[in-house]
Amino acid sequence: MAVLWAAGRPMSATEVQQEVGGELAYNTVQTILIRLHEKKTVERRRAGRGHVYWPVEDESTAAASQMRAALANRPDRHAVLQRFAASLDESDADLLRQLLGVAERKRGA
Repeated sequence: MAVLWAAGRPMSATEVQQEVGGELAYNTVQTILIRLHEKKTVERRRAGRGHVYWPVEDESTAAASQMRAALANRPDRHAVLQRFAASLDESDADLLRQLLGVAERKRGA
């Protein structure tokens, strides 16, 4: 996914493999892209004999989705959030406070 996000354009399996550095076999890269498409993480369209792929969400939206999923249906949400908050450095904690304030104002408007 990092390669697709960084590219900012649709890429073929060959292009992804080249960006990764050739450490993965072409078939492995193609299989991963197909599975990501099946999971609706990437979209694709025909290009020549193959496909080109691009992310459905940008990197920050995907990370936020993962964070929400980590909390989903957790009986210990309070403990998870408490430990997360305690692990933030001061600048991230300040930024989170600011963002929560903005979100609260938007909900109240």
